Amino acid sequence: MKHSDPFSMNRARGNAYPVFDPTDSSGRVMSRRTAIKAMVTAVGAVAAGGSVAGAAASSRPGPLGSSPKRYNMKKSINLWALPYPERMTLRECLVLAKEAGFDGVELNYDLESEISPESGTNEFKAIREMADEVGIAISGLCSFLFWPYPLTSNDRARRERGQELAGKMVRAAHDLGTDNLLVVPGAVSIPWRDDHEPVPNDVCDRRAREAVGKLVPEAESLGVNLNIENIFYNGYILSPMEMVEFVDSFGSDRVHAHFDTGNIMIFQSPEHWIPILGKRIRNTHFKEFNGRSNDSSLENFRPLLDGTTNWPAVMEALEAIDYTGYLTFEYFQPYPHYPAALVHHTSDSLDRMMGRK
Repeated sequence: MKHSDPFSMNRARGNAYPVFDPTDSSGRVMSRRTAIKAMVTAVGAVAAGGSVAGAAASSRPGPLGSSPKRYNMKKSINLWALPYPERMTLRECLVLAKEAGFDGVELNYDLESEISPESGTNEFKAIREMADEVGIAISGLCSFLFWPYPLTSNDRARRERGQELAGKMVRAAHDLGTDNLLVVPGAVSIPWRDDHEPVPNDVCDRRAREAVGKLVPEAESLGVNLNIENIFYNGYILSPMEMVEFVDSFGSDRVHAHFDTGNIMIFQSPEHWIPILGKRIRNTHFKEFNGRSNDSSLENFRPLLDGTTNWPAVMEALEAIDYTGYLTFEYFQPYPHYPAALVHHTSDSLDRMMGRK
């Protein structure tokens, strides 16, 4: 009688990487494509410390069309996925996202745009009113400025500038009508910047807690959530337990977690973080990750469903903690041709993941 696991007979003999038996459970010889796929999946699982049977179970494909289960969450897209401001105005971006079926758009705070220190309360309220007219929510505010001006930098001037900008972001989020501000609390290292001097781990931790602590009073006063993002590539807060301890240490109902699925996938799995973070998750980034590549650049982040994220498991985990907030697609490379295609593709993918189709 043939075994359903093609490695089971050899594994029973004690081989760590057993010889592959290319026949299926009925004794038929597998096709070359099927055999190679099964072998690569199983060997990869053993190398990672898992079991062959477990790898086979996790790689089983789901329904062809969409999730058979409907999830009560909201769709959002980050403005970085659209060609703003080079080819589209902010209004055009909001209209496109609305027409594609999104519930919200996440905006980005920069140094030279409509959403920057150059704007004030009146300008931000005008943007909020424009979004209201279009009929779409502002799901959150985030920024790349935490990298050139880290809150934990060894350079005092950069550290202070980062603190100043973060304070401005709190006020901007309030004026924009969103209660979600993504915060990168610090960085031991920033591999993609050659101007960052590595910060000792304990120093980074102390500075991060001091920096976020300074933001808490105004965030509480304005009703803005400081959502701490898991980055992983910055060498700080590398496990869900560390995130839990960091968030809880402030004792504030305005300090939460912004959970990014893709940032941890080079070594970990998002569905494992979610139950541990639990109710602390206030907002999310759905960032698809290509685990088939050894490249650690932004090229590993892909359009939704064109990667190796176990989305059914992620959705189940979020539902288990009663998450009903935004699922925000974050992507840094708008399509150079027909950029609206990415927006519509993402909306369609989220609909299928959420069981709306």
